[in-house]
Amino acid sequence: MIDAMSAQYRYKIILSYDGTRYAGWQIQPRSKTIQGEIEQAILTLSGERVRVHASGRTDRGVHAKAQVAHFDLKKKVPIQQFKGGLNALLEFDIRITLLSTISPDFHARFDAKTKEYRYQIWNDETVPPFVKRYRNHVRKHLDAEAMNQAAKLLMGKKDFASFSANPNCEVDGTVRHLSKLAVKKHGCEIVISAVGNGFLYKMVRSLAGFLICVGMGEQFSQDAKDLLRSKTRTAQVPTAPPEGLFLWKVGY
Repeated sequence: MIDAMSAQYRYKIILSYDGTRYAGWQIQPRSKTIQGEIEQAILTLSGERVRVHASGRTDRGVHAKAQVAHFDLKKKVPIQQFKGGLNALLEFDIRITLLSTISPDFHARFDAKTKEYRYQIWNDETVPPFVKRYRNHVRKHLDAEAMNQAAKLLMGKKDFASFSANPNCEVDGTVRHLSKLAVKKHGCEIVISAVGNGFLYKMVRSLAGFLICVGMGEQFSQDAKDLLRSKTRTAQVPTAPPEGLFLWKVGY
């Protein structure tokens, strides 16, 4: 029989957030973060101080359509009421879209098989005010076909050291498998989709920064091969602004 006093119940959440007003996912001293807001809401509602583990950290200003996380409580809670209570306590730019019980051995980060990020660009002289917080505004015309040609050269299992903002601090090395990197344009909208088994620090924004340079004619698609071979971060790989980036989906 399970000891009710020591039992731990694991809960999985899927959440969406607008990262504009936050210093990223991870708790930081004297900063407002997504993790901190959720943990405080759980404490207020349940009386338990917990640690919420996400599939991965997002940086300051980065958004999420479907971030996945988990946390443990010592007691069972009514799912729908608890979800509603959390959303009532959280501010308007963080929303729990799904709450469910999950196996105690599930881990949001370590069990994740793939992640999809989307980097969104508004390519026009002016940007509508209602999308400004969620698009990187690029005024100069971008050649989406050239960007796609470069993207194809970056797909596969490769050493992406030159696309990490801090390659020397990557605990698991700098080799990753990028199963998809595609550029689609519709009107003024350009979306870069990246799917992989994991991403280095600011890797997606670095890939986007390079592809934008290619689109503007400042770099060539074949430069992707040289950058991969160099394994060195240079000015050829700028970090694109955070507002265009979304954690789109996590696969298990």
